[in-house]
Amino acid sequence: MYDLPERLIAQTPLQRRDGSRLLVLDKLTGEMEHRHFYDLPSYLRPGDCMVLNDSRVIPARLIGVRDTGGAAEVVLLRELGDGRWECLTRPGRKMRVGAKVCFGDGELTGEVEDVLPDGGRVIRFTFQGIFLEVLERLGRMPLPPYIKERLDDPERYQTVYSAHPGSAAAPTAGLHFTNELLDSIRAMGVDVRFVTLHVGLGTFRPVKAENVEDHDMHSEFCTVPLETAEAVERTKAAGGRIVAVGTTSCRTLESFTGEDGILRAESGWTDIFIYPGYKFKCIDALVTNFHLPGSTLVMLVSALAGRENILNAYAEAVRQEYRFFSFGDAMFIH
Repeated sequence: MYDLPERLIAQTPLQRRDGSRLLVLDKLTGEMEHRHFYDLPSYLRPGDCMVLNDSRVIPARLIGVRDTGGAAEVVLLRELGDGRWECLTRPGRKMRVGAKVCFGDGELTGEVEDVLPDGGRVIRFTFQGIFLEVLERLGRMPLPPYIKERLDDPERYQTVYSAHPGSAAAPTAGLHFTNELLDSIRAMGVDVRFVTLHVGLGTFRPVKAENVEDHDMHSEFCTVPLETAEAVERTKAAGGRIVAVGTTSCRTLESFTGEDGILRAESGWTDIFIYPGYKFKCIDALVTNFHLPGSTLVMLVSALAGRENILNAYAEAVRQEYRFFSFGDAMFIH
């Protein structure tokens, strides 16, 4: 979809979260402005409602030893209940049904129960105590494969408002916010609210199907609290805009908004796939990062702003040497 020089893939976060660059795109005219993220309040209005994803990344990457003595790497993708998780594993061929893995001198063990059609594994874990506390001791932050540099402070791969553990990857559009910036946005009369979507890695997989409608979206668990649903409805009734922070917040809001345009307070799984031709039922504007070529996320922003506008914006971002992907710069589509 677009050519990206490897040198523009951000390897480390900026020292100042809100110091990243911000490409402002008018979705109707295609006009662009170059600003910084701390300028975002200039594009918000009193009476808007801004919705952020407060999911927290779990240290989902585990390094262990197989029962045969070889090394194994397991990345947790989705909790299935009863100690079972859908996982990515390396080496894949060695992780057959019945294979056992030991982590942290036996504090955590796992056994492969199933091999999934996409190559993933279902692993049942055995441990003492609380699983998330075991993970905090043994797990590592599951940074995307295009980030080669070591992350010295794991909190930089968390949003400052993260609250509910469960994601295998960060909702990266939110990484640019500081508590001070959020306070200033609230002070200007913007209603700041939260949803939760636990990000799975399936979101980032490229679309390989010849017909876009044949692409298989992975399900992710999300929640819309009652206070968020009520705030969104108040805002729309008063003529304000709904500003989603990140494609995960956007997908959550669109998943639980009915054809009547009303957002429901609800929890459940979503596999919504938004691509050009989709009619948005809830959101008006979007804060987002720059996404991988061919991904469903590029299709989502193209649905909102038009494919030509997005292609032009990405080409301009490359020309202006914006930083791309998880630790990169941001875009505001309005």
